[in-house]
Amino acid sequence: MKKCLVASDSFKGTLSATEVCHEVEDAFAAAMPCCSVVSIPIADGGEGTLDCLARALPESRRIHVEATGPFPGESVESAYLVAGDTAFLEMAQCAGLPLVEGRANPLATTTQGVGELMAHAIESGCRRLVLGLGGSCTNDGGAGMAAALGAVFRDADGRAFVPVGGTLAAIAACDASAVAVRLAGIEVVAMCDVDLPMHGPRGAACVFAPQKGASEADVRLLDDGLRHLDGVLRRMRGVSVAEVPGAGAAGAMGAGVIAFLGGRLQRGIDTVLDAVDFDRHLEGADLVITGEGRLDAQSASGKVVSGIVRRAKHSRVPVVVLAGEVDLDAA
Repeated sequence: MKKCLVASDSFKGTLSATEVCHEVEDAFAAAMPCCSVVSIPIADGGEGTLDCLARALPESRRIHVEATGPFPGESVESAYLVAGDTAFLEMAQCAGLPLVEGRANPLATTTQGVGELMAHAIESGCRRLVLGLGGSCTNDGGAGMAAALGAVFRDADGRAFVPVGGTLAAIAACDASAVAVRLAGIEVVAMCDVDLPMHGPRGAACVFAPQKGASEADVRLLDDGLRHLDGVLRRMRGVSVAEVPGAGAAGAMGAGVIAFLGGRLQRGIDTVLDAVDFDRHLEGADLVITGEGRLDAQSASGKVVSGIVRRAKHSRVPVVVLAGEVDLDAA
């Protein structure tokens, strides 16, 4: 064997993607010192994506920004990555679940800080925004993000406010014209690895809100709020985005990216693999080693392993998967 490409996800709670790659590198150095090992830590758009991209893009710069955190009125230190005229952003930087440990409440959390990061990137000259939607603690349909970029929401009495998950039903009107002006000439892409709709039994609230601290009553309220927001967006755009695959991602942030920003959703792993020039590194490889903490049915539907296997198969390169736990049936 002359060349091995190592491209692994993290083993959450145990090893980072970089640490997994280092372990494999060390093993090859001891057992097959003549084999060239190319190592690329990989993420799929969620937490850790910026670190993955920073290592793969040595010319990139990390920009630090103080932005609104998960709760209105509270700020957190956040960052995004710039490579050329592209800004890579992680929603989890200012609206991630780890930031609300012990206080999780999707009725009250906001995506406002995400919009502030995007605004900062645009003002810094970036013309392309790539946003990772993984690991969110929110369920506001991207309303907070839109407000940070200039959208104005009003209640039945005409008062302007920034909606959160628990107040979406109070939106009587929305004017997002300032957002369109601000994003003129800006490409927005969201990395999304779920195909759930915006609301309903398979929607954002019913599937993910319980993991974010919602009770059964909270889930009903949040789902009703997203249904109401869908109606507001339908009146604003003339068409519903609720059934677009991925609209329910990250507390229906997927729907917000489409409706408020005119952006598009695409597989997170494909976005990352393109950004790190995976296909070029794959050239001449005799073997690919990848991995993740748990290999299960989800691994085959848009996660890191499936994306790597798909590309390696196209190039006829065999793949070995390392996993902390395997939960797959024969099919």
